[in-house]
Amino acid sequence: MPGTATRERFEEAVLPHLDAAYNLARWLTRNDQDAQDVTQEAFLRAFRFFDGYQGGNMRAWLLTIVRNTCYTWLHRNRPPEAAVEFDEEIHSGEQPGDIDPELQVLASADKETLRRALEELPEIFREALVLREIEGMSYKEIADVSSVSIGTVMSRLARARTRLREALGATLGKES
Repeated sequence: MPGTATRERFEEAVLPHLDAAYNLARWLTRNDQDAQDVTQEAFLRAFRFFDGYQGGNMRAWLLTIVRNTCYTWLHRNRPPEAAVEFDEEIHSGEQPGDIDPELQVLASADKETLRRALEELPEIFREALVLREIEGMSYKEIADVSSVSIGTVMSRLARARTRLREALGATLGKES
């Protein structure tokens, strides 16, 4: 069991990232109580393996643990989300003549509508958007946390933004 000095070093290094850890868990589990449980479990895992931490980006290391803990928890406690096959023609966000519709749609969406639309995204897209847009992580950091290539991160972000824009456009169109 790690001693007091280890606990103090852990708290000093890891606790500043508690909000980021909870935010990621909240967006992946889509439930406050589940996110609290997952975050607590992730911090226990991080503490258990803290002596083996090799240095580098502490936030990315911790969010990797949170991400893995979330997916383990989701696998045990929820049915898997339906996979959607990617179709380049349907899912491509590139439309000739578009004048940044993403910004137009996002600017007109209220926070609750945006939250609901984000929660409806498949996990891998929601995860990428949360890490990039909410947590401000670089593509490289997201790639490290997600254990995928930077190209995959870029692709997931593009698809996530397209789906989010479409969902917000459909929702806002219904309200008009």
